Amino acid sequence: MAAKTAGAGLEERWRDILSVHARTMCEIDRALHPHGLGASDFEVLDILAAEAPRQGDQCRVQDLVGRVHLSQSALSRLIGRLEKEGLVARAVCLEDRRGVYVTLTRKGRDLHTEVLPLQRGVLERMLGGS
Repeated sequence: MAAKTAGAGLEERWRDILSVHARTMCEIDRALHPHGLGASDFEVLDILAAEAPRQGDQCRVQDLVGRVHLSQSALSRLIGRLEKEGLVARAVCLEDRRGVYVTLTRKGRDLHTEVLPLQRGVLERMLGGS
């Protein structure tokens, strides 16, 4: 009986985590929507800003795959959309033709800087008391 109770407790904790994640993502989406971004868009911009902090710095798309909770194909589509909006630029890796680099553009950096306090505010509201 103890194993069943422990399993039920883990299941309940897991569902709580999923619930907090879903609510937080929805709140981030709402906060960023007026700026033309969703939570996943912001996550890519935020990782790029951290991993490639100087203008012109590049990050391999493959390095983003494990850090963003999207499939590789969904991430590629998202990067394509960000590229169309002028927020990132893509380039083929010269050392490995299969690799692709992504760079945050000046417009992308400016937008990231503008919306960063909104995203962090949502995180503080949703997760700060935990």
